[in-house]
Amino acid sequence: MTKLGILEGSVRRASLSRAAGRAAAGLLPEGMEAVALPNPGSLPIFNQDLLDEGMPDTVATMIEAMAAADALLIVTPEYNWSIPGGLKNAIDWLSRANPNPLAQKPVTIWSVSPGLLGGARVHEGLRHTLLSQDMIIMAKPEVQIAGAKGKIDVEAGHITNADTEAFLRGHLSAFGTFCNSWSGA
Repeated sequence: MTKLGILEGSVRRASLSRAAGRAAAGLLPEGMEAVALPNPGSLPIFNQDLLDEGMPDTVATMIEAMAAADALLIVTPEYNWSIPGGLKNAIDWLSRANPNPLAQKPVTIWSVSPGLLGGARVHEGLRHTLLSQDMIIMAKPEVQIAGAKGKIDVEAGHITNADTEAFLRGHLSAFGTFCNSWSGA
């Protein structure tokens, strides 16, 4: 059973990407289960002075949850053509753990946006950051959920567009196969 951590890139409660992340847990193929990861908004801004005083409890909780996951799905918006600050902050904190809970884990990215590009520009920068953590990235097929307001019910946390749901199910199935190929299963 592959335990999939789902990391939300947005800290906003009514975020389209957070709703897509909640929906992902219900779209997993057989052989995968979701592992709840804390929202990045629960973490203090990374500061070496804080770390020198000891790992903050909220960060330790995030590290423990990520360590329990076999793979990672990041579901995120794009902010100013790049990675949202809260998501980058979470990765910065996770990278300080020893051992690093991100290293050698398969990861895939879903970007979500009400716009026409679906958050496409966040992928490149996020991949660079994930590579720096020695993660194994499934780069294709890319997932960019454009026009997300018409495809995701934010309050219910589910996908309302049948084609989008089918695509996401297929992507998660392909990611499961990708994860198995790296685990030697």
